[in-house]
Amino acid sequence: MADGFHSRRRGQAAKAGAVLCSIAVCTACSSVAQNPAQNPEAQSHAEYDLARDSYKNGKLREVLAHVQKALEHDETNADAAFLGASVHLQFCAADETSADCRWEDAEKYARHAIEANPELRDAKNMLGVILVHRGRYEEAVTVLKPLANDILYNYPENAWGNLGWAYLLQGNSDEAIDALRRSIAAQPLFCVGAYRLGLAYEKKGDFGAAREAFTKAVETQAPDCGRLQDAFDARARVGSKLGLRDEVRADLTKCIDIGKQTPVGKKCAEQLRAMQ
Repeated sequence: MADGFHSRRRGQAAKAGAVLCSIAVCTACSSVAQNPAQNPEAQSHAEYDLARDSYKNGKLREVLAHVQKALEHDETNADAAFLGASVHLQFCAADETSADCRWEDAEKYARHAIEANPELRDAKNMLGVILVHRGRYEEAVTVLKPLANDILYNYPENAWGNLGWAYLLQGNSDEAIDALRRSIAAQPLFCVGAYRLGLAYEKKGDFGAAREAFTKAVETQAPDCGRLQDAFDARARVGSKLGLRDEVRADLTKCIDIGKQTPVGKKCAEQLRAMQ
């Protein structure tokens, strides 16, 4: 699943993992770009507008080129740095093993954005996600815990969800459960938070609570929650430990239906064959 890359839209579920933040895009006016009469700040904003236009059209490498130029003109352009970090996260979300996935560059841009504008809370959340992916859980907690408690942050479910994720991977199940329950309380439609809560309960050996959380994840009435393949795989796993053979078979079948060629789908298919 897409671990930790999370949605910025209020009332909609974030996706695996990964939590990505969405970027508002608009069409840039090319007439304002590269005018020698403009001051550096205006030139930086013009390049940022071009970067957003390229982002809208899915031209991610062009985005990075414009981001770099924007920051060369004005290194305090926090929005440009944030967009650069977002693009690197997209590369890694697509394939963490590819040469395009460079977590160090994602972290560099996220930190640049925060330094340029300490009030850019989405950049702090993004930095937390990046640190989790880099295995630096304690640093992630240091970034995400104050953000989760920041009453001015519009998406506390993301911060609590990523904080719980960091605690979970750190091996601190109790803290993970507390944070993930808070993420769902902040936004009941945040099915990724429910899925991670199930993982935390499973790690503690509370398979009944884990199955309940996985069920909440896949039954959440928000886009894509019903197709959360990892949650069906996980519910089948704990269902097997609870002796729920029929339910396990149904979950594995659903898992395969969602995507039989994905790594998770192939694993579910193997498990289903083993039950025959």
